[in-house]
This record gives sequence, structure tokens and C-alpha cells, in this order.
Amino acid sequence: MSGSATSGRVPEREQRPLDAGVGDIRDGAYLPVEPGSYLWGRLPCAEDSPVLTLESGETATIDTLSHEGILDDQGRDPEAFFGRFGVAADSVLRDAVEVAAREGGRDPRTDGPHVVSGPIRVRGAHPGDLLKISVLETRHRVPYGVISNRHSRGALPGEYPAGPDPVSVFAAVDAEGRGSIPRREGSDERVSFALAPFLGIMGVAVAGGDRPHSVPPGPHGGNIDINLLTAGSSLYLPVQVPGALAYVGDPHFAQGDGEVALTALEASLRVELQFEVVPQDVALREFGALAGPLAETTEFLVPTGMDVDLDEAVRECVRAAIALLQARYGMDAHLAYAYLSAATDFNISQVVDIVSGAHARIRKSDFGG
Repeated sequence: MSGSATSGRVPEREQRPLDAGVGDIRDGAYLPVEPGSYLWGRLPCAEDSPVLTLESGETATIDTLSHEGILDDQGRDPEAFFGRFGVAADSVLRDAVEVAAREGGRDPRTDGPHVVSGPIRVRGAHPGDLLKISVLETRHRVPYGVISNRHSRGALPGEYPAGPDPVSVFAAVDAEGRGSIPRREGSDERVSFALAPFLGIMGVAVAGGDRPHSVPPGPHGGNIDINLLTAGSSLYLPVQVPGALAYVGDPHFAQGDGEVALTALEASLRVELQFEVVPQDVALREFGALAGPLAETTEFLVPTGMDVDLDEAVRECVRAAIALLQARYGMDAHLAYAYLSAATDFNISQVVDIVSGAHARIRKSDFGG
């Protein structure tokens, strides 16, 4: 068995996994994880064929699959991997077993780790428009997940992992719906923390015939890892190809800003999403000319910045925030700059995905609505 693991056990509150077709699935489109419905380690490009087609405004229920437990350095056997933590074989997702067992489709030397569902064509989406993906609901598919540090990555490469093998920390969901991990190896004492499920990957296809690596985010979205994108939030993405060819993946139960250990609490989710085209003229009026993803919650507008250099990512985020305030609220640039300094938090989205990310939280109520 490759890699190393830390102690922890599956919670006593057992739950039947939300395998494909199991549990309540709302009316409308449904996308399970099955052959032809996903890419492993790559993001869609313009030449990929859609696995689902929607009208603007329609919703889809999508099963997303965490990569933790199925990777080569974890043995590529999720039943054995999770069995080390007391998870019964029938409590392991069937699609995890099937994806891990399937030959081909991913080269661990060149491809990313993520299982990416899609692409989804949205009729009427054209370059210049925005695609709005709204998160309507998230549900745990299993009551456990994994936090990993591997490949000399994370915020402290060379310091962690302390040994040559990756470290996978098993996290349980307790009876109160909180995540928990041991305080020390072999100890029954645990530290618990609130969960806030979201998708780390939400994006649109890039132009051309080359599928991007699934790890670094960019103007297309992808692995942006913004933990504000919980149920009730939306993400706006500049459409790059006809039909947008949207995709999602990298499900989390929880993540702190920064995601310093390389991954956060990675665990599979069933999500209900709405896909809506925002025409170019409306997009320009509401947001200006977006160069990259923009998130929105009930409380905040959330412009983003991304660069291999974290300092430059923050600068890009500040520029995007100024441009947003100019376009949406008619602010003078120097006054927008002053407002951001006085009233807006700039957060680190993540520092572990080759391209670092920053995001701002602009409070909508400051502008009267």
C-alpha cells in the first residue's frame, strides 16, 4: 500500500452512500459519475463533446467524486484504503471503486488528480457572455473524507510531509454534522470543526484542442477553491467557447482560506446547480469586462485574482475589485481604491495549486442593496 495514513474511524452514525440513483434526485437532468461523463485529471476544451445539454436557466443534479482514496499513491483501491479506517466495503461509493479500477484515462505523471464532471453545454452561451452557475443544494454522499499532504507540495514543501510518503488524514462527520480528526496519533481525543460544503472546481471550457491540467486555475475558472461557493452562492465565468461547456468537481466538506496542506477536507458531494447565460450587454452593465471568475453570495460580491506569484494574485484581485466598483456602482477609481482599503477583506483562496488565488469580499449592503 502506497503512502501513509493517520488514525481515525468511521463515525457511528452510519449512512448509506449516495451511489448513482440512490436517494432523492430532483426533477430535471441528472449526471452520475459513469464512463463518458467525466475527465480524470484534465479540464474540457472546445473540441470535447457535451455529456449533457441544458437550456439557460435549467438545473441539473450532479454526483461529484473526490479523488481521495482512488489515487495511485493511495493504492488505487478505495475499499482497501478506507477499510483501514473502519469503513465497510458497502459504505464506499461504487463509482469510486469503478473509476479507480478502470484502466487508462489518467497518467499520474502528467495529469491532475481531480475527477471532473462534464462538459455541460448551455444553449445560447457565446464568447462575450457570462455563464452563471448557482449552487442550489449540496449533500454529503458519504459521512467521511480525507485531508492530504503529498508530493512535497502545500504551503510548506520540504517540511511536510516529514517523511517520504504522502500523508492522508481521515476525517469523520460526527452526529452533530461537524468534521473531526484526532488531536494526536492513536488518541480518542478529537478536534471538531464546522463543515461548509462547496465545489473546488467550477469552470468553462477553453478554446482550442488542448485540455488543461486540472490543478492550476485561470480565467476559465477550474480549480479556484473559493470556500464561499456554498449553497446559495453563484459563480460568473467569461464564456470562451459556444455552449460554454461547463464542468464541476473537486468536492469539499470544508476548507480554510489558503488550503495550506495541499488539500482540505476532500469528500464527495451530490449538488444541484443552475446554469444561466448572462448576455454580454447585461454582463457589461452589471460587472464590467470580467477577465476571470467572479463569485457572488447573498452578502458579498467576490472578484478574484490569480497568478503563480501570490503577491501578484492579490494585486490582480485589487484591480478586478476596482474595475467592478467602477462598472457596477459608477465609483471613481481612486475612491473605489480607498473604499476597498477601508471596508473590504482580501482573502487567500489557496496557495497550493501552482497558480495561487486571492479573492475580495465586497459587502453589497454598503451600496444600498
